[in-house]
Amino acid sequence: MAEQYSQWRAMLAIMKGSIRAIFRSPSTVVFSLAFPLIFILVFGFMGNRGVTVKVGVDPRTDTTAALYKALVAKPELRLVTDETTAEMAQDLQKGRIAAIIYVQSRPSAGAPNDSILLRTSSAAGQNIRVFRSLLAETIAGLNDQWYRRAGSVATVATEVVPGRKYTTIDFILPGQLGFSLLSAAVFGTAFLFFSLRQTLVLKRFFATPVHRGYIILGEGLSRLLFQLFGAVVIISIGYFAFGFTLINGVSTFAEMLLLCAFGLIVFMGFGFVVSGIAKTESTIPPLANIVTLPQFLLAGTFFSVDSFPTWLQPICRIMPLTYLNDALRKIAFEGLHLWDVWPQIMVLGLWGVVIYAVAIKVFRWE
Repeated sequence: MAEQYSQWRAMLAIMKGSIRAIFRSPSTVVFSLAFPLIFILVFGFMGNRGVTVKVGVDPRTDTTAALYKALVAKPELRLVTDETTAEMAQDLQKGRIAAIIYVQSRPSAGAPNDSILLRTSSAAGQNIRVFRSLLAETIAGLNDQWYRRAGSVATVATEVVPGRKYTTIDFILPGQLGFSLLSAAVFGTAFLFFSLRQTLVLKRFFATPVHRGYIILGEGLSRLLFQLFGAVVIISIGYFAFGFTLINGVSTFAEMLLLCAFGLIVFMGFGFVVSGIAKTESTIPPLANIVTLPQFLLAGTFFSVDSFPTWLQPICRIMPLTYLNDALRKIAFEGLHLWDVWPQIMVLGLWGVVIYAVAIKVFRWE
C-alpha cells in the first residue's frame, strides 16, 4: 500500500529551504537586523545622556575660585579650556558654545566673593538659557553652603515613592522593532512571491502534490521564524547593553514575541498585496515604500504621536504600526499584559482582515 503524501512534511521542507535562503541573503539580514540595531546602538549610547552645554573659559579666569570649581563639578557643563581667545570668539559667533565666562575671585575674609563676566551671542539659542539656569543653580548652592540661616519660616517634608525612569531606549527600541517587522514583512514577502512567479518556481510547485495553502504557509513560517529571531536579538541587546525595561522579566519578553508574531502576520498581508499588483520587480520598492515610509515617519517610531500637529495625529492613529508600537511599549515598560492591550490588538486584527481580503483579490500565482 502506497504511503500517503504528507502535506505537513512538504510544508516543513519548504520552510527549511526558505530559511536557508533568507540567511544567505545579505540584503535581507541588513534590512531586517542591521538597520534597527544601528539605530538602537546610536540612541542607546547617546539618548540616555542628559543635556550637555559647551562653555568657553577665558584664559584669565581664576581656576581656584569657588564658583569656577563648582561649575567644573557640573556634569551638564563642558568647559572649553584648550582654545585661544580668538578661537572661542569664533565658536561663540557660530553657536558652537553657549558663552565665554571670565571668573574672578575677589579678596574676602570669610565666604567666597567671586564675580563672573558672561559673554554670549544671539547664535547660542536655547543653550544659553540652559547655562543661565545651571549658573543660577550653582550660585544658589554656594549661597546655601556659606550663608545658612539658623531657622526657617516653614519646613518641608518630602516623600519619595518607588518609580521607574523612562529612558530613550524604552521608547526607541519598540519603535525600531515594530518597523523592522513591517519592512521585512512587506519587502520580503513582496520580493519573495514575485521572484517565485518570475522564476516559475510556483509553477513547478503545482506539479507536485503540495497544496497551495501549504506553500504559502511554509514560506510564511520561514519569515516568521527569521523575524522572531531578529526580535530576540534586538530585545536582548537593548536589555543587556542599554538597560531596556522588561518590567516582568521573561513573561514580558514572551508576550512581546507573541505580539511581534501577530504584527508580522498582519504586515505580511501588505507584502502579498504589493507582490500581486507589481508588474515588474522595479515597481516593488516604490509600492512597498508607499506602505512603509509614512509609518516609519508618523507611527511613533522615533517621536511620540502626541508631538505631531493636531491635524496630523488622526492620520498617525490610522496606521497599524502605531498600534503595534504602542502595545509593545505598554507591555515592556508599563507591565501590561496581552489582554490589557486588546484595543491595539483589535485594530491590528481589523487591519489584517481588510488587507488579507484585498490580498486574496489581487494575489496572482502565475
